[in-house]
Amino acid sequence: ERIAPVELQPYDAVVFDPPRAGAEGQAKELARSKVKTVVAVSCEPKTFARDAAILIAGGYRLESVTPVDQFVWSAHVEVVGVFRR
Repeated sequence: ERIAPVELQPYDAVVFDPPRAGAEGQAKELARSKVKTVVAVSCEPKTFARDAAILIAGGYRLESVTPVDQFVWSAHVEVVGVFRR
């Protein structure tokens, strides 16, 4: 579901944790917003990279990335990225 930048005006920070398909539409809207801090959680590194590129192109800098081995018996890894303007 898309969000409009006007909906984000009251917020200084946003956390998003999309499904494996990522949050391309939401990342585009966040890139157009004035939100200062975005924390992106992802269970798919490929879509995290795509969404991160959108945020960076929109003026955010990637401050940190933390891999989380949440499911020890699985090959999957969660990624948490902090973006700031």
